[in-house]
Amino acid sequence: MPVTITQMGPDGLALYGSVPIAFRVESVLQVHAVDGGLGGLALWETPVDAPYVKDYDARGPEPERPPNWARHFDVSNWAFFIAFDGGNAVGAATVAFDTPGVRMLEGRSDLAVLWDIRVHPDRRGQGIGTALFERAAAWARERGCRELKIETQNINVRACRFYAARGCRLGAIVRNAYSEPDIAHEAMLLWYLDL
Repeated sequence: MPVTITQMGPDGLALYGSVPIAFRVESVLQVHAVDGGLGGLALWETPVDAPYVKDYDARGPEPERPPNWARHFDVSNWAFFIAFDGGNAVGAATVAFDTPGVRMLEGRSDLAVLWDIRVHPDRRGQGIGTALFERAAAWARERGCRELKIETQNINVRACRFYAARGCRLGAIVRNAYSEPDIAHEAMLLWYLDL
């Protein structure tokens, strides 16, 4: 049976959150300032000394977990997509648009944010993420958005390669974006897709 993608309302966020987002970190994209930063920033992939698992759902404040988004944000201009294989949720993606108070949207009405994308670890590399990404981009395009913005970190090398392969361009590297001690070493990478 082929994978199908369904758009769901906020009432489906518990099912959405049942799709694991954790991944294994085996390398990072180290940020190097060229000529003290005057020559720009360069990314070099470097293996980590001790690989570890990163799980965005297991850390951070409560609003960051999918089942809680609708309680903490106005999600009336958000789309939630879930990929199903039979009755099993194997992937999910969320795109946000025109939502006051969401800093990632920069107050722009022509920008959408890929808020979240996840594929079950057993199903990664099978085209599910690509199908979800394309569906999210199409949804944003239908609303007149000119760009889709995506945030990831330099510890998520696979995601960075995924976005680059889909035509996204790296628009910003923020080395000191995170103040929490357990993630202060991570750099924020902002990707943009022209729609």
